[in-house]
Amino acid sequence: MKTTLCFLFLQLISSLCSGELQPELNNDISPLGKELTDHTRELQETPNQQQTCKEDVNTVLREMSAMLAEQRVEIRQLQKENQGQTAKLESQKTEFEKQKIEFEKQKFEVEKQKIEFEKQKFEVEKQKTEVEKQKTEVEKQKTEVDKLKQQLQAQTAELSSLKARTNVTEIHVEELKTDKELKQVAFSASLLASGEGYFGPFNTYTPLVFRHVVTNIGNAYNPNTGFFIAPVRGVYQFDFYVYGPGHASHGTGALLVKNGDHIFIAYEHQASYAVAASNGAKLHLEVGDVVYLKLWVNSRVYDSGNHHTTFSGHLLFTM
Repeated sequence: MKTTLCFLFLQLISSLCSGELQPELNNDISPLGKELTDHTRELQETPNQQQTCKEDVNTVLREMSAMLAEQRVEIRQLQKENQGQTAKLESQKTEFEKQKIEFEKQKFEVEKQKIEFEKQKFEVEKQKTEVEKQKTEVEKQKTEVDKLKQQLQAQTAELSSLKARTNVTEIHVEELKTDKELKQVAFSASLLASGEGYFGPFNTYTPLVFRHVVTNIGNAYNPNTGFFIAPVRGVYQFDFYVYGPGHASHGTGALLVKNGDHIFIAYEHQASYAVAASNGAKLHLEVGDVVYLKLWVNSRVYDSGNHHTTFSGHLLFTM
């Protein structure tokens, strides 16, 4: 708008100086025209000044035209630069939108992977729990197997005892049929044949085998099985002694057994220092009856070259 007004102003000046000013102008510039008309009248009254004014106006017009041309060139250049920057901005905007879309995709993928990771984590925890359950079950089964194994060992020992008793009884019966004369019977033995050591503890009754035999008149005691088998009917005296170290969880004890029946026990328990226990019994035995000792449940005994733990017996009289 300012450029247009300047251009109209210059045209008006040019027209006034050349004497070709039009009588009417547009309504938008009428006040300016009136002032210019008054000024023109003054210029017409002075011809010499008119000529000078015309030359000055032409000079100004040329300069203004040159400036306008330069401004147009600058405007075109600015427009081109503006268009380039606009295109660049649009390109950057498009690239930003692409990057934004790519970021959203990556964000979605990350969330998806996070969900998958949580699922896998949950599955791992579930499998871990299952493994712990199976491990607990295996431990329970192992404990049960150990118990069954111990019971089997005890039953095997008992079966061996019965087999030995049967075999020996049969042998002795045959011997007694052929020889009924009175026999002298006595034995005494300690637990270990040599050296020193502990026996036990076990969670079940376990036969004690006294291997170091001091006396075995009549050979009624077997150091391989720990069994005394009555060769004749009569009354017998049995004595047993057990020795062991004090312990908070394990005592020291043994049980006198006749044909599988528990007769007497010798037992002692204290947390420290050595302990000893003893007992004895007079038993009426028939030919073939078996007498032996069992280690008490969850207890242990000790023996060495000093022969602390012993088992003895002898015939008192026949019947």
